[in-house]
Amino acid sequence: MQNRALPLPLVRLQHLDRRSFNFYGHFRIKEPTNDTEIQLMLILKMNATWLLAALLAVLSCTVTQVLCLSFMLPPNVKKCLQEEIHKDVLVTGDYKLSGAPGHKTLLLVSDSKGHILYTKDDAVEGKFAFTSDDYDTFEICFTTHLPAGMRGADREVYLNVKRGVEAKSYEDIAKSEALKPMEVELRRLEDLSEAIVNDFAYMKAREEEMRDTNESTNTRVLYFSIFSMVCLLSLATWQVFYLRRYFKSKKLIE
Repeated sequence: MQNRALPLPLVRLQHLDRRSFNFYGHFRIKEPTNDTEIQLMLILKMNATWLLAALLAVLSCTVTQVLCLSFMLPPNVKKCLQEEIHKDVLVTGDYKLSGAPGHKTLLLVSDSKGHILYTKDDAVEGKFAFTSDDYDTFEICFTTHLPAGMRGADREVYLNVKRGVEAKSYEDIAKSEALKPMEVELRRLEDLSEAIVNDFAYMKAREEEMRDTNESTNTRVLYFSIFSMVCLLSLATWQVFYLRRYFKSKKLIE
């Protein structure tokens, strides 16, 4: 009895070019010699693609950059939050303050150089957005003012800050570019993978910078140690000659 391969009707192989499957050479896999092996190789490649998409989806859950919190703001008190961001990163924020008669709350968003990115005199509810020009630390400050002689309760502040991929509105992108749901998800995964690559590149640059600083510090310590030893030897030699002249002047030695 002859062994026959089971038919796999998922993919038609009449017009497949075997030279297009060039990925087996990178993993020491035997080159497919018939249509069945080519089809199995294609299925494995499709599964690897979906596995990569699932891995990026998991990474999107682990590297989500969202700051959502709430806190109480007493009268005539200033509270600030700081966050570090990379260059060319979109940052968006939603805020909402509970009602309090007589209270006026100032919202100020600024960078480390004092540049005002967003300000609101009587902040109650709203949104803000900005894009960083360089790696910097931005600060979000809430300052509440209450006229003298008035007593008021604390205000509760709700703040939701997003940055990077999470700050983009892919629904608006899908509407403006007429994208399908799968295309929108692929766009989001593409942006996420780009953000991950940029983070790794930044960490590599920081590692090189810290290594250069460490090597420079070690070199300075070495030179300082050599200089200290030379100074000590010079001082010891001077003391020997000085004491020798002193003892000779006192005729204690010849």
